[in-house]
Amino acid sequence: MANNEFKHLVLVKFKEDVVVEDILKELEKLAHGTDLIKSFVWGKDTESHEMLTQGYTHAIIMTYNSKEDYEACISHPKDVDFAALFVTVIEKAVVLNFPAVSVKG
Repeated sequence: MANNEFKHLVLVKFKEDVVVEDILKELEKLAHGTDLIKSFVWGKDTESHEMLTQGYTHAIIMTYNSKEDYEACISHPKDVDFAALFVTVIEKAVVLNFPAVSVKG
């Protein structure tokens, strides 16, 4: 059976003066406020050598049931408002959006 899950992966380095926990709490509220997001996980790197992280400190992964759910979510006014805030608190980010290929689950 084909897996149609769609992933939204963000690697981020926040600006120095940002209270990261506050931003992540807002993101958690956003995730809990919609059924479009199937799962949401985030974490702070604690193990990698800085040379390997290229300065990125946090990973955020959201899973959607489909690309259509992802597209509906990012166009929602609450998501648009959060995105406007998010760009003001990050120093740099890498974003990948992709259909998931599940090999082992």
